[in-house]
Amino acid sequence: MNIYAFPPIELLVNAAYWVVTWLTALLDPLAGTASAALAIVVLTLVVRAVLIPVGLSQVKAGITRRRLAPKISELQTRHKKNPELMQQKIMELYKEEKASPMAGCLPVLAQMPVLMAVYGIFIQSTIGGHANELLNHSLLDIPLNAGFVSLLRSGDLTAVSVAVFAVIVVVITVVAALSRHLLTPDMPQTPPAPTSGTDKPAMPDLSGMTKVLSFMPFMTAVIALFVPLAATLYLMTTTTWTLAERLVLNRALKVNVKGDDERELQNSAG
Repeated sequence: MNIYAFPPIELLVNAAYWVVTWLTALLDPLAGTASAALAIVVLTLVVRAVLIPVGLSQVKAGITRRRLAPKISELQTRHKKNPELMQQKIMELYKEEKASPMAGCLPVLAQMPVLMAVYGIFIQSTIGGHANELLNHSLLDIPLNAGFVSLLRSGDLTAVSVAVFAVIVVVITVVAALSRHLLTPDMPQTPPAPTSGTDKPAMPDLSGMTKVLSFMPFMTAVIALFVPLAATLYLMTTTTWTLAERLVLNRALKVNVKGDDERELQNSAG
């Protein structure tokens, strides 16, 4: 089954195709043969600009989680012999604060439809019943619908294509390292849910979720080797935007992630 034949997704891909084609024509006098590649970057920036409120909510959610960390640690200590009650109390605490431990996933989830659309318009030969003109575009003679692995398998890798993909992967990796160092807070450990049957919702393991989210940019660098060049440009741009956005929002909201964590540890110890 072709997922891109599903009506909602097909509509999304058609819309993305129209936008990228329009941007490509608009940017052609400026970028020439690289106009389609630049159009992908511009589309990414526009999408991320629209999603700034989502990023803001993520930062605010992070502030709330760090503020609640000492209370969560206290609940874990107080109810360590009764994991079920402990999880119930922690969930009640989040509910009282109108917060969610899953809020950090919102920016990633919000971008998935766009990434799916960008991927889709560069793997289909026809879109909307007509030939896909974007497949004729390239960046430094590298087709935008070609990925590093596909070029490797076909034996079409050149020094230029290796250099382009290397630069993209290095940028994503460096941004990932900076994000992990500057933006990843330490979260309290949450004991696993009890194995006994219960109808009450279990408290998610926040430490595990935080670790997974902090490694996602590194996973993005690996994914960039398998998807079309157009999608790698999207991934590189959105990853870089995420770091810049978080740094700006943290500064605007006067958030000091590492400093806050240290103070929380001192307060807990006291």
